[in-house]
Parts: sequence; C-alpha cells; structure tokens
Amino acid sequence: MGQWQTKEQLTDLLCSLVEYPSITGSNAEIAVIEYLYYILEDRKYYQDHPEHLNLHPLDDGRQLLTALVKQGEAKDTIVLIAHADVVGVEDYGSWQNLAFHPKELTQELHKNPGVLPKDAAKDLLTGDWLFGRGIMDMKAGLTLHLSLLEKAMEGEFDGNLLLVAVPDEEVNSEGMLAALPALAEIRDKENLNYKTAINGEPMFSKYPGDPANYLYTGSIGKTLPGFFCYGKETHAGEPFAGLNANLMVSYIAQEMELNETFIEQVDGERTPPPISLMQRDLKHHYSVQTPQSAVAMYNVLYMKQTIEQLNEKLLLAAQRARAKIINHYHHQASFYLEGTQTSNFSPEIQILTYEQLYKEAVERYGTREVERRQNRLINQRDEGDRDFSTSLVQNLASLCKDISPMIVLFYSPPFYPSVSSHHDPLIQSGAKKAIETARDKFGVNLTEVEYFTGLSDLSFIGPVSMKSSIDHLLNQMPIQGKGYELPAKIMETITMPIINVGPRGRDAHQWTERLELTYSFDKLPHILAETIHHFFSS
Repeated sequence: MGQWQTKEQLTDLLCSLVEYPSITGSNAEIAVIEYLYYILEDRKYYQDHPEHLNLHPLDDGRQLLTALVKQGEAKDTIVLIAHADVVGVEDYGSWQNLAFHPKELTQELHKNPGVLPKDAAKDLLTGDWLFGRGIMDMKAGLTLHLSLLEKAMEGEFDGNLLLVAVPDEEVNSEGMLAALPALAEIRDKENLNYKTAINGEPMFSKYPGDPANYLYTGSIGKTLPGFFCYGKETHAGEPFAGLNANLMVSYIAQEMELNETFIEQVDGERTPPPISLMQRDLKHHYSVQTPQSAVAMYNVLYMKQTIEQLNEKLLLAAQRARAKIINHYHHQASFYLEGTQTSNFSPEIQILTYEQLYKEAVERYGTREVERRQNRLINQRDEGDRDFSTSLVQNLASLCKDISPMIVLFYSPPFYPSVSSHHDPLIQSGAKKAIETARDKFGVNLTEVEYFTGLSDLSFIGPVSMKSSIDHLLNQMPIQGKGYELPAKIMETITMPIINVGPRGRDAHQWTERLELTYSFDKLPHILAETIHHFFSS
C-alpha cells in the first residue's frame, strides 16, 4: 500500500497542500510547487530516474513542475493537468486566518453552523465535507493526480503518466502557457505519444443545489472584452457642457450585465451570460472636474461562436448604450436648460474597435510616433495586464480626442480558447468507462457534459471548437506583442484529446468553498484508475 491511496491518506495530503497559501502572485505560489518537488524527489522512482522530475522557470520567477513516470520503452502517455494556485481569502472575514487550515476551519464552523448558508450548513453537519480555500479548486484534483502518479510508480499502468502542476491558472494561465514548450521538449526527448490529457478540476453545479455529478469532455472559452469610454470633461457646475464617462460606462453596464443575447446554446448546454469583472473611472485624484474616461471589462464565455460573431454582439451593445446615453443627456437637459438656453456641446458618440482607433492615430501622427508613445508606456510600465491594456487604449484616445466622446471596444488577457473532444472516439469510450465504473461499483450516476464552465488549462492543449482564426481577437488586443504574447503557434503544435474527471465540491471562489470526501477520495480514485487502464488498452 502506498502513501497516498486511502481516504485518510489523501485527506492528509490535501490538507498539507492547502496549508500553503498559494494565492496567485504570492511567494507561497512558488513554495507549493517546491513542496511538490520535495515530496516526490525522495520516492524511489525519482531516486532512480531524477531526470524525470523537473522544475521549469517562468519568465517572472515562478515555476511549474513536471513529473514523468515511464514504463520501460512505452510511448503512450497520459498527461495529468493540475494547478496549484488559488484565489484570495478576503471573503472569509473573521475566519481569514483559518482559510488555509481545513480541519481547523471546519471544526470552528461546527461550533456555529448557523453562520453558514443553509446548503453549506447541511453539508457541514453530515461530517463528510471539509471547508477551505483551494480545497475544491483545485488542490483536491492535484491530490488525486499525485495518487495516480504513485500507482504508476508501482507499475500499475501499461503506459506512462506525466503530471504537469502549474501556477497562475486563476489569473492569466501563464503557468500553462509556459508548460506548452516544456511538454514539447519532454515529448521529443523521451519519444512519447501524448494519448490524452486528464484534468482534475472539480464538478461545477449547473444551478444552486444541483445534486448531479459530472465529467466533462471539453472546456468553455472565455474572452475579456473591455469598453473604454472617453467622454468630454467639464466642471461639475456646468454639467451639460460635457459628457461624464461614468454615465457612459453605466449604460454599457445595463446593456452587458447578464444580457441573454450572449448566451450560447449547443446541444442543450448553455453558456452563462456576461458579468462585469471591472468597472471604474480613470481619474487619479479628486476634483470637481468630471471623469474624462472610464473602463469596464466583462467575462464573456463561448463554445462554438467565432470572434467575429462576438464582436458583432459587443458592438451592437455599444450602439444601444450610445442611443440611451444621448437620449438621457437630452432628456435631462430639457429640464435644466430653460427657454432659449442651449448647450454648445452635443454628445455625438463614436464607436470604434481598438484596431480602428490605432489606424486613426497612425493616419494623424504616423506609425513611428504612435510606436514611440507606446514603447514609452512599455518601458515605464508598472501595471498588470488589464490596467496596461487600458493605458494603451487611453493613450491612443488622447491622440484622437477631437473625435470624442467615443466608446472603444478592445480585449485584454486572459483568453481561453473553447476546446472539445466530445466527438473523439477515444474520449467517448473513456467517458463511458468512467460512467459505467461509477454506476456499477459505487451506485453513482455520472453525467457527461461537453463544456466545463469553470474555465481550465485544458483550453491550451485541447482541440479548438471555434472555427475561425484567433487573429480577429489578437488584432483587438492592445497588449499583444507588448509584454504579453499569446503563443498561438505553440498551441497548435501541442494538441491532444481531453477529458476532465474531478472531485465533488461546492462554492468555488466563495468563503463556503468545500469538498465532499467520500466520493472524492474513496470512489473517484478507482474510477480514475479504471479510466486510465481503459485509455491505455484502447
């Protein structure tokens, strides 16, 4: 019997991983990867084959881990994908210091279950759920993959397993993007055939209280479109002599937030509607001058839509917002401006894409001047990707301010391609095996769903669903080639069938995040092992 096979052993391993507060961008995000290396390097397999266990640096000093277990001269290899970073813990309030200590946090919640929402309290009182940040998303999946790796070390499988544990899935997926060339290098060096990739992201409920269990044969796509609103500044005492960018962005919000026209339906599955992830004006200091510019960014998910189709919907939303902004301005002006009073300002609003704004700036000032200004911003950069994308748009808009007010559509990282192996014969047979094992051995009903809606790193190695080039997106992404690079070419060279079979949990990214232990650590390890056996024999 190994060290990571029983429910109790897996629970202890999981808690040791959760105790690293590996929030994306923190030092602990580096430390948890080093801990994975530490607990693997003393295993006999890696003592005998140290070249199969490696840390790979990212450009920013973080690192990812690859751990290969090779069976003789076997070529067929299953790649296990997991991320070790987590989101922040501000939402835990007075329990913030316990967020990374699952047993202690759960014990403390037992003292006062009434503080929990009804569903969470019900789970708590069963005694079979552990609470904590990252326990569901996705250190439980990483724990299961370590258990499978241990089985491979003991010679259980007739093929190779390669664990890839990455940072930064929760923000930009820099870890997975850096893993792509590492995967290519390992494949070529070890003469491997990547048969499939298995991710261990947890099940996501389709609605609150959803009792169903799911596995996924694809992963949903995500874009992060932004609307840069450039108004006309004025003194607060002369409100109709300009147009407040905050007013503009508020009408964008009304047109975008939860808008049903963005819901895509494919074979009965539906994407969640857009939701704002950022909205603010860009004034740095208080004054009675109205904000000249504001920005909003939206989480827009898709399955098979093209970027051109998404752009069309986004621009139509901007056009509807424009009409309402202008109507609002004139309607309110009619109450304030009396008799013959008029305003010299008229709120005509231009709607542009980033590509159109860039061309407008080049026509006015020339390519060299526009590039000089952008290079200066690059050299002085002290912002994250979203803020820097906004700064690049704002700089161009200031060059063309005579055509303001304007609304500019652009995109920021991260971008997740929509991927699917739903119609792949190997994946279909593997999904069937997992479903049969769950039903026949454990009386558990597993349902296959094509698209995992929580976003995952499978987006960068699975078969792309969208039938158009991503160039249409990159052309509207200001930061592409300016400190950020979506490696489209390497993504095309590392492609394999994908499946996501993960543990049962609830409330990812909430303070009530929790994991159910019996299915996750008693039953799922056997389901995963049987599925891997099936893949190697197919």
